[in-house]
Amino acid sequence: MKILNLQNDNRKFVNSIDNFHVLEYIQDASVSPMNAQTEYFMSKMNVRRRQVVIDIDKEHSAIIQAGAMQWMSGNVQATSGVKGVGDFLGKALKGAVTKETAVKPEYVGEGCLVLEPTYKYILLVDLAQWGAEGMTIEDGMFLASDGNVKNKIVTRKNVSSAVLGGEGFFNLSLYGNGVVALESNVPEDELIEVVLENDELKIDGNLAVCWSSNLDFTVERTTKTLVGSAVSGEGLVNVYRGTGRVLMCPVAPTTSLYAATNTFDAKAAAKK
Repeated sequence: MKILNLQNDNRKFVNSIDNFHVLEYIQDASVSPMNAQTEYFMSKMNVRRRQVVIDIDKEHSAIIQAGAMQWMSGNVQATSGVKGVGDFLGKALKGAVTKETAVKPEYVGEGCLVLEPTYKYILLVDLAQWGAEGMTIEDGMFLASDGNVKNKIVTRKNVSSAVLGGEGFFNLSLYGNGVVALESNVPEDELIEVVLENDELKIDGNLAVCWSSNLDFTVERTTKTLVGSAVSGEGLVNVYRGTGRVLMCPVAPTTSLYAATNTFDAKAAAKK
């Protein structure tokens, strides 16, 4: 089988790691006169459709979020990824506490798998570069991974981290060997990477996108006393301690952009 015109003057692979590729639409040419101006300025601001394209073979299967598949070619089959009742209950628990889908289908065989387009930015991560403990990601970021990638639920060291840190009590930790595709509100070249060596990082707000799973995360006052925190006006901060890495947004994340683009897509579909 040959796939022609997947890449052209308007669609190009902008990033690739192993068998994972990011296909970016330079401009969305499938527009009507009513929304052409909006799409034009969106493309100029780098608000573009992006898709993950995965090559499937005997050595590489792919695990994706449920409902993320757009099309596939070749001898590729989808499996539920569930190995029994106990496994299903465990996956359901993970989905309930991390805002991820309970069951993530696994695609095996030989061929090509293309995921649904998104306006978010797609980060391709070689998990081996994050060490044996892997990385912990913010809720809702997981899009796809190599079949060799394992995951587990990690919890905060104390209850205050969940209640006051704005990060949630549970997060999804990814470890092992393989590529992971994550959805981010911020482009990769805008993310700030902090490398800790037996040190600590304090962040005012939930700006962290992902961090090394071996780091300790707590929520603490900026000063030693409540009066000092009140006077400084800073209050509580998220603290990451140990040796590892943290990727964080330069500004507070917002969902207004993606709410607007989703509304835009819905209106366009209704007109068709």
